[in-house]
Amino acid sequence: MTDEIIDAGEAPAPEPEREPLDLELVKRVLEAALLSASEPLTALQMKRLFSGELDVESLRRILEELKEEWAGRSVELTMVASGWRFRVKPDFQKYLDRIASDKAPRYSRAVLETLAIIAYRQPATRGDIEDIRGVAVSPATLKALEERGWIDVVGNRESPGRPALFATTRRFLDDLNLRSLEELPALEELQSTLDAALGPAPVPAQAPLLGLAGDAAGEPSPDEAPIPEAEAQAPSHETEYDDHAR
Repeated sequence: MTDEIIDAGEAPAPEPEREPLDLELVKRVLEAALLSASEPLTALQMKRLFSGELDVESLRRILEELKEEWAGRSVELTMVASGWRFRVKPDFQKYLDRIASDKAPRYSRAVLETLAIIAYRQPATRGDIEDIRGVAVSPATLKALEERGWIDVVGNRESPGRPALFATTRRFLDDLNLRSLEELPALEELQSTLDAALGPAPVPAQAPLLGLAGDAAGEPSPDEAPIPEAEAQAPSHETEYDDHAR
């Protein structure tokens, strides 16, 4: 009886210590998870793979090591706004595009310039965009960017009519392989990229992006109404309703 009482009062045996994680196994698990994921993975999601046994600092270090291991391959590990992901390097993407069943949309200059203005001036209203471009912006332009998930309405400006305020999204940064807006290219570089891809901007919308840098010559006067987009781009016979893939 005495022995039973003593046994009942004994403290429970301590749990055995967990064995340290095999770092090589951790790398392979992370590699598999990132390669199979359709979207970037956050640090929290990756920690769940190991039931919280991996701290953030160790996770970051292992990811950097994994990034180095893949550095010389056609696929690279990158960190974007939403987390970490593998992506095909740009030099190799053009080959994959030849067999892709879903072709990426090719947007007109109007759509891309509107996106650039929102990115650099956000939050921006439709009126802000028209002031810089000097042409009226049709709903189709903004709709194309919203459907792609690159812009969203983030509020309304406290002015007559309470116009909608547009800003870029995390999806926009992810698709451009950027971690933050601070990594956006310089305005001059962006303008050169547009000119190389789409040809020089037609008159009178010669260089609307440069207006973002405060170029007064690129902005309409207070008494000048924005020119309808179709008129501004008459030499190319392009209208706002031709902004989607073609």
